[in-house]
Amino acid sequence: MDSSKGVFILEFDWKSWFLDVWEENRRLTNFVVRDLDAAEAMDKQPVNGMRPFREMLFEIWGIENAYLRGLALDQWKWEGIPDELRTAPIQEALAYGQHVREQTRKLWPSISMESLTIMRSEPFWGGPDGTAMSWLTYALENEIHHRGQGYVYLRLLGKEPPAFFVRTDVAE
Repeated sequence: MDSSKGVFILEFDWKSWFLDVWEENRRLTNFVVRDLDAAEAMDKQPVNGMRPFREMLFEIWGIENAYLRGLALDQWKWEGIPDELRTAPIQEALAYGQHVREQTRKLWPSISMESLTIMRSEPFWGGPDGTAMSWLTYALENEIHHRGQGYVYLRLLGKEPPAFFVRTDVAE
């Protein structure tokens, strides 16, 4: 606190906080994957007009991979998921998702806060200009949205979805 002005100065490590939140959310998403796989529903389209969860999962990983490689390595290129994962057992797909996550953990420290706050053109979808912070927030919100669809799929199958407040490594 700056006692001369009666003002509190709060230092906040956004990068650490965001990565922690992202990690917790990824654990939740992986729980949904395992439950859908156990119900043999990863590739089913339970509601007309909604994609199978495997496709949504590939989108989640693709967005993460593209933004992190761009921010850390200045390699702004969309790389799709390897075709063989489209029909691979879910454990192989999850291993690929784990690889994407490990790359994120490896590259994260090299991304400066300054690079996260610079306004620039969105490199992939033609969306509005923004900061990398806004893109990464979108990536997280997109994952949460798709995980919610996974919860709906599980409910339609008569399965209890994982508790959204359990964010530990249990079953990870």
